[in-house]
Amino acid sequence: MALGATIYSFEIRLSDSDRQVYETLQLKVARHPSETAEFLCTRVLAYCLEYTEGIAFSRGISDTDQPAITVHDLTGVLKAWIEVGTPEASRLHKATKSADRVAVYLHRGVDQALARWRGERIHRAESIDVRAIDPALLDSLVGGLDRRMDLDLSVADRTLYLTLGGATLVGDYSQHPLGGPAR
Repeated sequence: MALGATIYSFEIRLSDSDRQVYETLQLKVARHPSETAEFLCTRVLAYCLEYTEGIAFSRGISDTDQPAITVHDLTGVLKAWIEVGTPEASRLHKATKSADRVAVYLHRGVDQALARWRGERIHRAESIDVRAIDPALLDSLVGGLDRRMDLDLSVADRTLYLTLGGATLVGDYSQHPLGGPAR
């Protein structure tokens, strides 16, 4: 008998002063049995950091043709393709031909992923926004992961302030262009 997805409910009060986004998000996120807690938490943080009109989670790991998160405009045109983890270079090549914006959120293996991608042919590779979430922040979030979560997420100068159960977790994300050093 195959295991089904586990549903997690998040209420997130998002205050992103870097992008002037202030929203309360009610998210129901399905976690596939093969998905790690780190991957799930990275998906949720990526959703928050990319939040805009038309954003949606895809069907996830069960639909290998889709990224983790998409953004469509009101006419249904794909505007952003957002990956989590370390997709193959061919997938990034396809993504940059399919959407104006492509972002990848990494939760581990940053140097290895960048080295592998830099050696491959990827259309508009220099335009891909590669971001790495602070591993210590992810570890702390995973440690407090529950099926129902209520948290505050503030973003300022690429620093994440995550308030969960009375404790504040602090970490950042770094950006890594495929054509050069981190910024």
